[in-house]
Amino acid sequence: MYRGAGIRREQITASGYPCIRYGEIYTTYNIAFENCISHTVEDNISPRKYFEYGDLLFAITGESVEDIGKTIAYLGHEKCLLGGDIVCMKHNENPKYLSYALSTREAIRQKGLGKTKLKVVHTNIPSLKEIIIPIPPLSEQQSIVVYLDSAFAKIDAMKANAEKALNEAKALFQASLKEMLEPKEGWEKDKLINVYNFIDYRGATPNKLTCGVPLVTAKNVKYGYIDYTIKDYISEEEYMQRQSRGISRKGDLLFTTEAPLGNVAIADLDRFSAGQRLITLQQYKNSKYKIDNRFYYYYMMGPLFQKTIRILATGATALGIKAKLLKDVEVPITTYIDQQSIVATLDSIKSKVDQLQSNFDKISQECDALKQAILRQVFE
Repeated sequence: MYRGAGIRREQITASGYPCIRYGEIYTTYNIAFENCISHTVEDNISPRKYFEYGDLLFAITGESVEDIGKTIAYLGHEKCLLGGDIVCMKHNENPKYLSYALSTREAIRQKGLGKTKLKVVHTNIPSLKEIIIPIPPLSEQQSIVVYLDSAFAKIDAMKANAEKALNEAKALFQASLKEMLEPKEGWEKDKLINVYNFIDYRGATPNKLTCGVPLVTAKNVKYGYIDYTIKDYISEEEYMQRQSRGISRKGDLLFTTEAPLGNVAIADLDRFSAGQRLITLQQYKNSKYKIDNRFYYYYMMGPLFQKTIRILATGATALGIKAKLLKDVEVPITTYIDQQSIVATLDSIKSKVDQLQSNFDKISQECDALKQAILRQVFE
C-alpha cells in the first residue's frame, strides 16, 4: 500500500495524462472503473505516484465515518496518476472481488474503526491493513464477481428507470417555467424593490445555539424548498434584537444571495429568524400590487430570472449578488387572476415532480439496501 500525491483542481486539464482525485472516488466511480474522467500535464506533478490495471484505490479523507475508505478497483489499461488522500493497494487477487468485499457493511464498519476526525474524517494505511475480508480461491472469486455483476446490473437498471422518469419530469417543469412566466402581451414590469420589501441581515453574524428560535440560513434554502436537516438556533434575546431590521414571517420568500446564489423557497415556520446571505422578500402592507407569493417564487426559480442574477453576480471563488443590484432587477407584473392561474398549473406539475423525487429517493434507498443484503449473503 502507498499514498498518492496531491493534484490540485487548477492542475486538471481537458486532455493529457489520466489521473484521479480522491473526491471523484465518492462522486464518480463505483466498485470498478476503466477510464479516468480527469487529466493533467504529467510534468507539472511532483512527486508523481501511479496506479495501473488491477490496483485497488481507497479514499482516505471524507465527510463521514460511513463513507471513509470507499474502495474502487481500476480495470483500465492506461497507467494513471494517483492524487493525494488516496491509498493504492497492489495484490494478487481478483480486483473486482476485493472491491465488492470491501463494500460490505462489515468492511465499512472496520474502515470506520481507524478514523480520526477534525473538520473532515481521515483514515490511514496502518488502519486499512487491519481490515479482515474472506479470500476464497481465485476461481471462486471470479464466480462471485460474475454473480454480483449480474445482480447489481439489474438493481442499477431499476434505479436508472426511476431516475429517467424523474429527470423527464424535471425537464418538463423547467420548460413550463420558461413558457408560462415569459412576459406576455399586456404584462408590465417593475423593479423587485417596488414589489417586495427587503429584510437583510448581512453583517449581523448570529450566535448559533443548539436550541432556541430556529435560524434559517443560506445553507437551509435549496432550489424550491427548505432543508431542516441543518439545525441552528439563536437565543430569544438575540431574536428580539434582530427584529429591528424586520421580522421574517411564514409565507415570505427567502432568497440566497451567495454560497449558493439564487436559491428561493417559501418560509414555512410560524416563528424564525433569517440568517446572513439570505434576503427575506416580504409584501408591503399597503402595496400597490395584489400579488401571489407563489407566482414570484416560481418566477425566481425560472431560467429568465436565474440568468439575469448571474449576469449581475460578482465574485472569484463564490458568485454573489449585491442587494442594491437585486433590488433593481425587473420582474413581471400581471393581474392577480393571471398569477393564480399560472400558479395552479405549476403547482400541479411540481407536485408530480415532488412525487417522482420521493419515489426515486425511496427506490434508491431500497436498491442500496438490496445490494447490501446480497453482499451480506455472499460474504458472510
